[in-house]
Parts: sequence; structure tokens; C-alpha cells
Amino acid sequence: MSKINEEEKVKKGSTLKAVLITLLVCFLLVVFFSGTTLVLWKSGKLTRLTSALKNMVQEEKVELKHTDTVTVKSEGVYITDVSEIVDEVMPSIVAITSKTVINSGRFGPSYFFGSSGSYTTEGAGSGVIVSENDKELFVLTNYHVVEDSTELSVKFVNNKSYDATVKGVSKRKDIAIVSVEKKNIDNETLSAIKVATLGNSNELKVGNGIIAIGNALGYGQSVTTGVVSALNREVSTDEYTQDMIQIDAAINGGNSGGALLNSKGEVVGINSVKYSSSATSTSASVEGMGFAIPISDVESIIKELISGKDDDGGTTLGIEGYMTTSGSIANYNLPEGFYVSAITKGGNADKSELEIGNIITEVDGNEVTSIDTIRKVLNKKEKGDKITLKVKYVSRNTYKEKSISITLN
Repeated sequence: MSKINEEEKVKKGSTLKAVLITLLVCFLLVVFFSGTTLVLWKSGKLTRLTSALKNMVQEEKVELKHTDTVTVKSEGVYITDVSEIVDEVMPSIVAITSKTVINSGRFGPSYFFGSSGSYTTEGAGSGVIVSENDKELFVLTNYHVVEDSTELSVKFVNNKSYDATVKGVSKRKDIAIVSVEKKNIDNETLSAIKVATLGNSNELKVGNGIIAIGNALGYGQSVTTGVVSALNREVSTDEYTQDMIQIDAAINGGNSGGALLNSKGEVVGINSVKYSSSATSTSASVEGMGFAIPISDVESIIKELISGKDDDGGTTLGIEGYMTTSGSIANYNLPEGFYVSAITKGGNADKSELEIGNIITEVDGNEVTSIDTIRKVLNKKEKGDKITLKVKYVSRNTYKEKSISITLN
């Protein structure tokens, strides 16, 4: 009897052992096929084990792109040696020196020396010869180069200088035409200079190579190269807001009014402004952010300035009004926007559907958050362009919305 019991115990022990081994094997198989990582503690470190079987099952072929697998549309044009282009264009570039009388009042240097309280300062800029007739040469430059000047002189490629006068200006576009009378220019100079060729700035692409030429710091003509960094960058100064070409070519004081050229040597822009960090700024310095006025945007205005007509300040809607305030919105339930209080008779808005009491909420898709929103859009318009207003008007006890298109004549 005892022997039988012992055999049963051995059998039970073997069976239990077999069950445990089976469970352990099953557990390991589950671990292997689920990809579970076993973590073992050994010598104070964690050892991570990952299923090799799963790696074998999930192994995939990885491919990378190489030059022999990619079709390149164009190798591009890299401007490295621009000497031929510069030789061709330099006769069209001039340096401009301006003199301006500054009234210093009682606090200027002249006052302390017993003079009238005013003194003369000199400024340096650049320009491009864009046209001529039998009597005059016409030089395109920036308005801020000639602004308030009492005297102007133009130095040509042969380093000879001649008096010049302002023919016409566009303050909103920051351009001006300066003229030099041919009767005052000697034959040597006339044979050395030439009229520049204008290109189409609308054809520019980001990454295109460009060349900038100008009278940097008043030292004389210098050349820098780079690429078009961005197009249609909105640039605002105290005087104007307009879309410009952003470039990484170095632009310095005196470069204003100089030529921005494409790889063909065509003038595609007028170098105008640059961003720079102040001497006291704690932020990172600004490098390679210059801006040029697209030549195609101002070509029609250039022709007007050459004929002696100043740009009349652009287009207007011919309306008066004010911005609705947060108080009026709360108290009178007015929509936010520009409230039209008067419409000028004969103005652009006079023959449109716009009415007194309408509230302009959008201009060409731009939400009207201030009067400057309307001014900025109008600044970019030319005569004959259209402007689209989204307005809200009273209908019974509520405001409804409609769109109005106005031609700016």
C-alpha cells in the first residue's frame, strides 16, 4: 500500500513538473511572439532582451534615394563670375550726392557759433539711368535719397559729376526721377554712359541669382551678389507700405536707389531698405535682409515722373468715417470695422453700392482692424484696379452682409 502511494506521489510530482514546464514553455513562446521585452536584473544593471524571432519576421527592405534614381529638371544657374554683366551695366549706374538744409533752432551747432541756427548736411545714394531724350538724361532713384534736398549732383561711371534736378517723385512708392541736362555734359561722358535695360520682376523666382550695384557708404560703386530670398514681402516704413523683393546680397547706406539685376543684367528692382539690429540690441544681429522695389510694379509710375508729373498719392475710395470701438460694439451692437459717415461726391465710392452707415469689415480679404488696413491695400493699387469690400448694413433690426466691388479711377 505504501509503495503504491509512493508511486502515485512520484506520478503526481512528475505530472505537476510537466505542467509547470509546459506553462513555462508557453509563457516563453508568448513572450517571443508578442515581442515583449524581458527585463533581467544582473550585476545592478538592466539587460533588455528583444525577440529575435520577431525581428526576423518583421525585417523589411529599406531604400534611399540617390542621384541615379532622381530626375533633375534643371541644374540651375549659379552666379559666380559677374564681371561681364557688371562691365555691361556699370555705365548705367550713377552715384547721387544730396545737400539738405537742416533747421536746428536754438539747439544746433550753428546757434552756438552765432549763425542762423541752420546747417547743411550731405547724403549719398545711387541711381539708374532709365531713359533719355534730346535734352535730358533721366535717372531713377529712391524718393528718400532726394527728399527735402536743396542741391543734387550726379556722378557718372567716368567719375565726372553734374548738377541735377528732381523731375518727379512718388512718395508712396519711394521712387523719384532726377534729370541732368545734356547741354551741361561733355562728349566724353555722353559716350561713356548708357541707358539701362529693364527686366520683368514678375518672372523672378525664389532662389534666382541676383546682383546689387550701388554707392555703398558713399565710397563709390560696389557690387554684391546673392539670391532672391523671398517675393512679395510686405515692408512698412514711416512713409509707405509695399510689397518688395527680399534679397540676401549686402545692402548698405548709399546703396539706396541702386540697381538690382538678374543674371541677364536687366534691372528687376531698385534697392531700397535693409533690416539691421541696433547697437544696443540684445537679440541676434540681422544679416542678409535687404529689400528692393520690383521694377514691374512701378514702371507705369516711372513714365509719369519722367513727364514731370508727381505721383498723386495713389488711389482713394472717397469716403470718410471712423473705426467702431469696443465700447460702441458693446453699447450699440455694432459690428467691428470702419463706419462710413460720408461719401465724397464724384469719388470712387460715389457711384457704387456703398452707403452712409455701412460698416466695412474686409478689404480684398483683409479683416479691417484699423484704418491702416484700408490704407495699405489702397497703397498697392493703381488707377483702373478694382477693390472688393465686404460690408455690413442694417436690415430691419439686424445687420446683413454683402460684397461691393469698386473700380479705382
